Amino acid sequence: MKLATTEPSPPSDLAMRLDSAFPLTLVSLDDGARMACRQAGRGPAVVLLHGIGSGAGSWLEVAEQLSRTHRVLAWDAPGYGESDPLAAQAPGAADYAARLDALLARLDVHDYVLVGHSLGAIVARQQAAHGERRPRKVLLLSPAPGYGAAAPERRAAVRARRLQALADGGVAGIAERRSAAMLSPAATPGQVAWVAWNTRRISERGYAQAIELLCGGDLLAPAAPQVHAVHVGEHDTITPVEQSRAAAQALNAPFGLIEAAGHACHIEQPAQVAGIIEGFCADATPVI
Repeated sequence: MKLATTEPSPPSDLAMRLDSAFPLTLVSLDDGARMACRQAGRGPAVVLLHGIGSGAGSWLEVAEQLSRTHRVLAWDAPGYGESDPLAAQAPGAADYAARLDALLARLDVHDYVLVGHSLGAIVARQQAAHGERRPRKVLLLSPAPGYGAAAPERRAAVRARRLQALADGGVAGIAERRSAAMLSPAATPGQVAWVAWNTRRISERGYAQAIELLCGGDLLAPAAPQVHAVHVGEHDTITPVEQSRAAAQALNAPFGLIEAAGHACHIEQPAQVAGIIEGFCADATPVI
């Protein structure tokens, strides 16, 4: 493992803290793939999975609070940041979970709580159901439902629209167009810039693969273990409150709102999200 030093600079208000408070580590896996993750703190492990337009750095302010009492680990998903993409052209949730398994094995993470945000929620459920290193508990934040259960023509339309947007403006164009929509109208310019910085670090291949995960994944797939809680930003327009509430009901999971937050709740309300995770870790809910 080694620390990476080649990242582009984030917004100035976060640049002074990012690498010191939540440093990046590059991990070589047994199959030769390279994965990037950020780690901080000691204690019970919490693993954080970001969404389709984000990255490990987006969890900085949450990690600063959690790392006082926990070992916090956030990956850059395959094809994100300095993580190598997956081999499959159109990978599914099982491919992402297998890569997560390999990363956790290299980092010697066993007993842990798993938090999945947005598209990361689909990977979290897959990991809980079939991963070799299954989490103790699962918390979903603003979970993306995926389109795996949708009609084929619906999946095809979503895939085509997303891939066309990538072809038209690249990842930088997606960052410019979508960053403000990830937050509530009350978000600060710095928060919008932070969302955009994380998006710009995605490779085009990694983003295209994540589109396949989105189109093929199904958050509510049967025969997966219990999800222990679902929370969503009260101003989320990407995975709206009623959609997330319905997902929680289908998963038989407690549901809660994150006040004054849009979709990127961990960026807009990091103290509140960290508090939710801390309470979730301390709760005596039965393990998977």
